[in-house]
Amino acid sequence: MSFIKLEESSFDPWRSLSSYVVRQGLDQGQVGAASIFVGTMRDLNLSDQVTDLFLEHYPGMTERELARIADETETYWSLADCLIIHRVGHLYPGEPIVLTAAWSSHRGAAFEACRHLIETLKHRAPFWKRETLQNGTRRWVEKNTKA
Repeated sequence: MSFIKLEESSFDPWRSLSSYVVRQGLDQGQVGAASIFVGTMRDLNLSDQVTDLFLEHYPGMTERELARIADETETYWSLADCLIIHRVGHLYPGEPIVLTAAWSSHRGAAFEACRHLIETLKHRAPFWKRETLQNGTRRWVEKNTKA
């Protein structure tokens, strides 16, 4: 089982995570480990000050690809559950962009699965980023393959 959600407005990753844990019953003692990653927007990229970011996606296609990534991850690591929440639209420095989480019986699987979720998402999910720089210039951001 996995949960995928695209958010069009700012979200609190910790509140979203807590709500999901309770809703899914992941706090009942059957799960031994959880690993969580939260990515936030930086105000600096390629040595330039960034004032905001517009994150575009292809509706339907993006959700399907995120679901495929989650399903593959759950199968490979035999997880109890996993979660992906990703922002779209306008973002500002400090705002959360993405939350990934994986629950498993053991910490090793949870750590590896959570890292796999975010790394695979960064490479495969159809998102396009357009930054606005402090001087007003807008530019498209190439996919970053760095960890």
